[in-house]
Amino acid sequence: MAGEKAGRQPGQPYLPDLHMRLRSELGRVDEQLRALLSTMDRLQGLLDAVVAISREVELPAVLHRIVTTAMELVGARYGALGVLDRSGRQLEQFISAGLSEQEREALAAAGLPRGRGVLGHLISNPAPLRVDSIQGHPASAGFPAGHPRMRTLLGVAITVRGEIYGDLYLAERSDGQPFDENDENIVVALASAAGIAIENARLFERIRAGAEQFQRLLLPTLPDLRPFTAAAIYRPAAEPSQLGGDWYDAIPLPDDVVAVVIGDVAGHDLQAAAAMAATRNMLRALVFDQSSPPGAVLTQLDRTLESVANHRVTTTALARFEPDGPGWRLRWSTAGHVPPLLMTRERRVVSLFAEPGLPLGVDTGQPRPDHSRLLPPEATVIFFTDGLVEHPAHPIDESLRELACLAAVHAALPLPDFVQALADHHPSDGHDDMAILALRTPPA
Repeated sequence: MAGEKAGRQPGQPYLPDLHMRLRSELGRVDEQLRALLSTMDRLQGLLDAVVAISREVELPAVLHRIVTTAMELVGARYGALGVLDRSGRQLEQFISAGLSEQEREALAAAGLPRGRGVLGHLISNPAPLRVDSIQGHPASAGFPAGHPRMRTLLGVAITVRGEIYGDLYLAERSDGQPFDENDENIVVALASAAGIAIENARLFERIRAGAEQFQRLLLPTLPDLRPFTAAAIYRPAAEPSQLGGDWYDAIPLPDDVVAVVIGDVAGHDLQAAAAMAATRNMLRALVFDQSSPPGAVLTQLDRTLESVANHRVTTTALARFEPDGPGWRLRWSTAGHVPPLLMTRERRVVSLFAEPGLPLGVDTGQPRPDHSRLLPPEATVIFFTDGLVEHPAHPIDESLRELACLAAVHAALPLPDFVQALADHHPSDGHDDMAILALRTPPA
């Protein structure tokens, strides 16, 4: 037949047609592979995001992480999470990300968003919401003064234990395109994981609050120690299950003597807390029963604890504030404990380094040295546990110097505020419980 190439069988397509069809098919396969790779990347991003959120245990950090990871997943310039109040109709908290400092300052005067407009629409209708034009949406109420102009929005509700906890808002994809179905699906999946992370964080807070309450019930209320002023504070460990063995005590004795104790039982569990309570009660009885120097009292305590099954290694410091002429003398002994700080009214701070002796529960036969120092008027002696200063990245001497500087900075504060400042700005990593007890001598 005219026009047919030699050797082509009847019905066989032209070679150029085969090439075109092959190119078309390869192009389609290439698009499918690209789409598959993109989906895999998104799924991996979602997995990484879920892991990152799950690592957080503090609720504020969890909420902020939810917002920022959602922004990263869909390439959004702005993100926010509105937390609903108990009524479920109004916002009680609004966590935002992506705003510049100037934008934040401009919006500060407007206060918390009231959940109106498109934001309010999602509160009333918790189904996923994609908006290509915010201003064109029927529920749009405009933007407050200073608010960045936004065109596109993706909103997804976050549910915790079957109830709407809040709404996740994302605005303005960085490529300028509206949010698509893939964006919606991945944010909906993230919201499911976010609900679990939020519930875990709330559970963490409840457990920590319960552990802290239990620990505080084991600690005494400071008695009237006049003419001294005194203040104490306890902070639990960062981990919610980490019941600590830190304790303090102050005991008024005859002849105007005041005994002060600070201690730390090894371990972070219920047994450590129970051992702490038993040790504190034994030491209190020994202090009341005898007027021996602190070293002898600690020796007797160590021997008494030796007869108790499963007693724990314990560090402690026992001190006596005794009248000495017109002033006061500090007598103390330590059992492997960090040295107390002495701060004068001129804000000079020194660590009372002295032979520490062995911790309780190590060797009852070793002597426990006593130490003595005359205290000037309005001097503050600060006893604390190692949770206040221990940091894995810093030597203990460096942390003690930092604590001394911190004490000097806040020396003018009333004593309760002073110990609060030390607990708030401590040089430790915060992963151990801490106790502080400060006693101030009267004026001359």
